[in-house]
Amino acid sequence: MIRHDIVVVGGGLVGCAIVLALQQAGFDAALVERGAAPKPFDPAQDDLRVYALSPASIRWLSGLGAWQQLGGWREGPYQAMKVWSEDPAQALIFDAAELRLPALGSIVENSMLQWRLWQQLDAARIHGGSAVEALSLDEAGAELRLADGRTLGCRLLVAADGVDSQLRAMAGIDTVGWSYAQRAIVAHVSTEKPHAQVALQRFLRSGPLAFLPLGDGRSSIVWSSTDAARLLALDDSGFMAELAGAIQYERGAITATTARASFPLRLSHATEYVRDSFALAGDAAHSVHPLAGQGVNLGFSDAAALVSALVEARDAGRDYGSLRNLKRYERARKAGNLDMLAVTDGLSRAFDLDLPGWQPLRDLGMQAVQRLQPLKTLLARQAAGL
Repeated sequence: MIRHDIVVVGGGLVGCAIVLALQQAGFDAALVERGAAPKPFDPAQDDLRVYALSPASIRWLSGLGAWQQLGGWREGPYQAMKVWSEDPAQALIFDAAELRLPALGSIVENSMLQWRLWQQLDAARIHGGSAVEALSLDEAGAELRLADGRTLGCRLLVAADGVDSQLRAMAGIDTVGWSYAQRAIVAHVSTEKPHAQVALQRFLRSGPLAFLPLGDGRSSIVWSSTDAARLLALDDSGFMAELAGAIQYERGAITATTARASFPLRLSHATEYVRDSFALAGDAAHSVHPLAGQGVNLGFSDAAALVSALVEARDAGRDYGSLRNLKRYERARKAGNLDMLAVTDGLSRAFDLDLPGWQPLRDLGMQAVQRLQPLKTLLARQAAGL
């Protein structure tokens, strides 16, 4: 048996960040990833999976030395965000200057950040290329058997293996949630007008459409729509024309697009985050509608809270893998995650309602937020993780 203090299963952004933070804190922490190691980032390839990282996430990654590894390359900071439903002239506008921040956040490609995180890990403590086949948990620790026959033992096992977490199911933890009628369409597009480091989001009846500024001058679009099948069937020229109309030509004409991809949308939340010697983090614990761009930020907040609880317990001479200590992590994260799930779900449903008089009332509410500076600042600070 190969023994470690802590084993993290799942080599995505959240899993890699947890392992890196634990190794830097002096734990013997290992990573298990069923897939191959990420390939070196290729700037000639378009990665349609991008994230809007909040200032809080960037600050935490900077503390790990991971953000500096990007060196500003392929990073798309945005200074403002414009949100509206019917009339862009009545948009709700969030501005970094109002929060005295250099930016509201930054758009980065998944493959770029994952590769940089992976490079910083201790290669000797990466168990790659094999899935978890069996798992046992008790008060003393965890054991897991990999499909290739390797057996790992640890005081604590962390599942960061995504929304369809195999380990969560093995641990017998249930989830609650539902699927949305929308699918999210993603692509990178070039536009007639420069994005000027301003993100756009329009709430349509069919679902929200976001334009996120990339570092190379293009925009990443995330179009969550009940009409996704028809939009995906359009040729490029037809799709670009419909996209420009949907965003009400705020960027002028769409002049080029990459290939499109799509994925289903759903809300999911684990009924428990922890068991004896076991913890969930990131999408394994919760997944949200992408309209607020908070999914990976919630995951990094989980990571920071979990690592903090483990380091504090160890340094105080307590059992860091005990259920009592892990409950501290659960209490620190569960309420906030539930709040964000409720907000994103509520926004999605609010703009989907078709009741007499509801649309003008909803738009008046957005205008009121724009005028009430303290409320707008509070909302912006929460989104920024401040």
